[in-house]
Amino acid sequence: MKKQPWLRMLALLMALAMAAAACGGSSDDDDDAAPGTTAASDDGGDDGGEEPAGDPEPTVGFDGTTIKLGVLTPTSGPAAIIGNPLTKGNEVYFEALNARGGVAGKYQVELVVRDTAYTEATAIQEYNATKGDVVMYTQILGTAIIKAVLSQMVQDDIVAAPATLDADWILEENLVPIGGPYQIQVINGLDWYVNEDGGEGSKVCMLAQDDPYGDAGEEGVDHAASELDFEKGPRVDFSVGTQDFTTQINQLQSNDCDAVVLVATPADAAGAMGRAAQAGFTPRWLVVSPGYLKLLWGGELAPYVTEHAVVLSEGAEWGDTSVPGMAHMVADLEEYGDGQEPDPYFAFGYNQARAVHQVLEKAVELGDLSREGIKRALAEVGTLTFDGLMGEYEYGSGPADRNPPRTSTMFVFDPESPTGQRPITESFASPAAESFDFGN
Repeated sequence: MKKQPWLRMLALLMALAMAAAACGGSSDDDDDAAPGTTAASDDGGDDGGEEPAGDPEPTVGFDGTTIKLGVLTPTSGPAAIIGNPLTKGNEVYFEALNARGGVAGKYQVELVVRDTAYTEATAIQEYNATKGDVVMYTQILGTAIIKAVLSQMVQDDIVAAPATLDADWILEENLVPIGGPYQIQVINGLDWYVNEDGGEGSKVCMLAQDDPYGDAGEEGVDHAASELDFEKGPRVDFSVGTQDFTTQINQLQSNDCDAVVLVATPADAAGAMGRAAQAGFTPRWLVVSPGYLKLLWGGELAPYVTEHAVVLSEGAEWGDTSVPGMAHMVADLEEYGDGQEPDPYFAFGYNQARAVHQVLEKAVELGDLSREGIKRALAEVGTLTFDGLMGEYEYGSGPADRNPPRTSTMFVFDPESPTGQRPITESFASPAAESFDFGN
């Protein structure tokens, strides 16, 4: 069979095992105020009876003037195509914040960035090398990486923001998750497919990574099947880095699947749909957000994915400045981005920084930037807001009270869009998604 030219690109990314997120939730924004601080000041603030806390004392990662935050991410290797824009999102947010005065208007933020090369051993090494220098981590990229360092984080009483939408993070008091989990993306996507896209009574199958990321997608399918009118077909598994999806596509095709929920990372998602195009298999592909990458959806694959694929993600269209958070982000990117192109992973990193900023504001309000103080701030921050870039995330007083966003946006591929994505329905929240129980 003739090898398609776009497949040559996949060799650069076949090692990619990331189960992280894509991006695109709202409060009133003052042009002179730092975005993302509303929740920290409105929830759990002054009750009218307590004296305000004093300035926080110097502690690990804070010398009295500068707050240091860690970033563990791949800046080299195949996964750098995601790690670098994520980190640039962190950097741009905090550079803009520092220009406005910093946290609480007076504390500058400095990022300590280390390359994990997207390997667990390197991530553990870099975590141990930096944990004594930082207040917390504003980004740790990858489900496997988080799982590798989490037990040490618990022992060290240190908090981190995971760059992955795994629902397991909801229950972890040392983590600051953002965004709707994969289960919510799948449930909302299937509700849209059944009720808006003509999929009522159809057969829905899965093509999924053979790991917890794939299992999260299946949890969404199972819940949706109990609430919506469709037949659940088989789940067909694959291993990360699969180079030939012939067997999997033949199995899906022989089962007469009308739609396929695709739980994959970018290279595998493009490889699977490329093989389907060659085989003349044309289901409705419902692609969980980490499966999208503009670089791989263009070229000869573009006509197929444009007609048949929908990306299940969150938030607004890039450049829609009627959304307050988007207006801030675009302006910050233009001023501090140093040539960074519009990118959904950049936006996710920017939103991670917004979330961490809100936690830090609460910690300063409480007068304590120690590790114990950060955890107390996390328990008192209330609801993290993103001004329309993502859904609001209710934190309550601990993991048992956390309630992640239940909304999703469905995107189609549009090469004319800055990120290659155009929304066809925004902030979609199905009753099935509202009823999903995360077990907390």
